[in-house]
Amino acid sequence: MFSAFNSRAASAYQRINVETSMHTIDQYQLVNLLLDGVLNAIATARGALARGDVLTKCNSITKAVRILEEGLMTALDREAGGELAQNLGAVYDYSLRRLVLANARNDDAMMQEVVRLIEPIAQGWKDMKKNNEAANEAVQTALAEV
Repeated sequence: MFSAFNSRAASAYQRINVETSMHTIDQYQLVNLLLDGVLNAIATARGALARGDVLTKCNSITKAVRILEEGLMTALDREAGGELAQNLGAVYDYSLRRLVLANARNDDAMMQEVVRLIEPIAQGWKDMKKNNEAANEAVQTALAEV
């Protein structure tokens, strides 16, 4: 009656789910997912390094690099974002270089360094979203009272 688990079908479902989500997600959520993706990929790479799982380490670092390059760096509006966008671009670029070296040298300390750079950015992004939502609620409340 039921067939065995089919990883290809599960992968297709996950891909469709992600593609569908991309159409309904706002920019805050997208950047949040990208930052979390970098941190999760590095955590996976660090675990793989500790276990001696070279393939998973390489794949995870490659994933983090791609998210930084193709997601976070390309999303920066360096003109409108001014100095902040320039600084984020520099942090992302430095992080990329450190991850490539960490991969080549099997250096956990370099991966930890990148985590220490990206975590505050991710937390600041989350806090910015919360503050924006709180400000919007305050405006809505004030308008309702008028």
